[in-house]
Amino acid sequence: MQVLAMLLALAQAASDKVGDVEIVPVSHATFVLKAGGKTVFVDPVGGADAFKDHGKPDLILITDIHGDHCDPKTVAAVRKAETTIVAPQAVADKFDDRKGLSVLANGASTKVGDIAIEAIPMYNLTPERKNNHPKGRGNGYVVTVAGKRLYVSGDTEDIPEMRALKDIDAAFVCMNLPYTMEVEKAADAVLAFKPKIVFPYHYRGKDGMSDVGKFKSIVAKDGAIEVRLLRWYP
Repeated sequence: MQVLAMLLALAQAASDKVGDVEIVPVSHATFVLKAGGKTVFVDPVGGADAFKDHGKPDLILITDIHGDHCDPKTVAAVRKAETTIVAPQAVADKFDDRKGLSVLANGASTKVGDIAIEAIPMYNLTPERKNNHPKGRGNGYVVTVAGKRLYVSGDTEDIPEMRALKDIDAAFVCMNLPYTMEVEKAADAVLAFKPKIVFPYHYRGKDGMSDVGKFKSIVAKDGAIEVRLLRWYP
C-alpha cells in the first residue's frame, strides 16, 4: 500500500490543460482556470500568498459558505477593481463589500464576458448529512470557457442534477466523508453523466484522504472517461 501511495503521488500533476483551458490546483477545493487571456479563481481561500503566481482574476466563483470555499478576506486581497464575483445568496450575505458581486441561484445562468456560467444545485442526500449542505444554499457550476464545458461539483452527493448533466468536457468531483460522498458514489455518478475527463478534488475528509486510486479504477469501467490526478495537497 505504501508503494501504491508513492506511485499515486508521483502521478499527480501540478497543472493540466483541457483544450485551451489551463487548470492549476491550489488546495483542496481551490483552483485557477486560465484561458483566452482571462483568469478565473474558484473558491479562493488561504490568503493572497496562495495566488501570488496567478495574477488577478477576472472572475471569482464561490460555491458555499464554509471556510474551505468562502473567505471574504482572501477575496478582498486577490481581486481587482473590475473582478466579477458569482456566488449564491448565502455566500453574498457573508460579504460587507458587495461591489462586483452577482448572486446566482440554483438553475440560473449568466455571462461574464465570453464566460458562461450555469448554477447547478449541490446538496447532501443522506439523512445524517443533510444539515451539512441543504439544497438551495450552495452552487455547483458549469462553466463554458474557450469552447469547453467544465463542471465544478462543490460539496454534494451524487444528486440527480449531477447525473443528468450532458456534454461535460471536464468535471471536478468531490469525494470526502463525512461531508460529501463516498468514492463509490462519486464514481457511480461520473459513470452516469460521462464527462470526457474527471478530476477528483476535495477529497480530504475527517479521517484523511479518500482513495482516489480506487475512484480511478471504478471509473475505468468506461474507457471513454479519463481520470486525471492533480496535486491538491502537499
